[in-house]
Amino acid sequence: MTLRTILVCLTSTASAAELLRSAAVLARRDNAHVIGLYVTESLVVYPGIAVHIPEVSYQSFIASQKAHAKEVKDIFDSFAKSEDFPTEWRQVSSENGFLADSIITNARFVDLVVMAQEEDGEERPLINSLQERVIKEGGRPVLVIPRGYTAEKLGETVLLGWSDTREATRAVHDMMNVVSAGATVRVLRVGKPPSNTLADHAAIDLATALSRHGPSVEIVHREKDGETVPDILGHDAFEMGADMIATGAFGHSRAYDFVIGAATRHLLRDAKLPVMFSK
Repeated sequence: MTLRTILVCLTSTASAAELLRSAAVLARRDNAHVIGLYVTESLVVYPGIAVHIPEVSYQSFIASQKAHAKEVKDIFDSFAKSEDFPTEWRQVSSENGFLADSIITNARFVDLVVMAQEEDGEERPLINSLQERVIKEGGRPVLVIPRGYTAEKLGETVLLGWSDTREATRAVHDMMNVVSAGATVRVLRVGKPPSNTLADHAAIDLATALSRHGPSVEIVHREKDGETVPDILGHDAFEMGADMIATGAFGHSRAYDFVIGAATRHLLRDAKLPVMFSK
């Protein structure tokens, strides 16, 4: 239950302060090292299209990138001065044109990645599906903070979306590094509940193992009743006053990814609470 390194992906001045405040909630608890990562975008030239980019356009793009980086760094510097835990500004260049590749490289050595929910109407092609790629390829849990969300607490009251899958199992163990020692965790199973809940040995074993670490754990079964899985997670999280949802993301087969992947994308786009995704 200890975080040592948190990577905060800063892609926009609109979300930078919110992401850093959310990361600070966890970093203060464990005196974690917070890295503010900014990736400089490259000018995209699509192969097969013969087009000349005027020098003035190239220089204008570079200037805009430098100005944007400075704005984000100013936000980070102001944040760092107000906190006691260790911080680090890290600015790297997206050499191949894709921000996700640079973020994934830096994500592989940290305990938790913090990212912003996709912005409505975002017109920057290099960050399209950014969260999805980092979740799928980074190998680390990704905490996605909703647009306009200000976290006052994280990891104290958590809804865990549970199913008998590898991804959900990863979410359980990744979650344990994020939750506080005395947290309340609700293990939510979506689907037809067993006639005898005591026969749900997998969920009972899971709850017992989690409780040995300190959290208070309960198991809840919810039928779909025409609702989608993301909607059920959202409603249940609101009902229990959760400050975070933890869930497995995507899958290892195309059929699984078609069903579970759709649920993941729904949460990525529309969740009203921070969601930690594990793959």
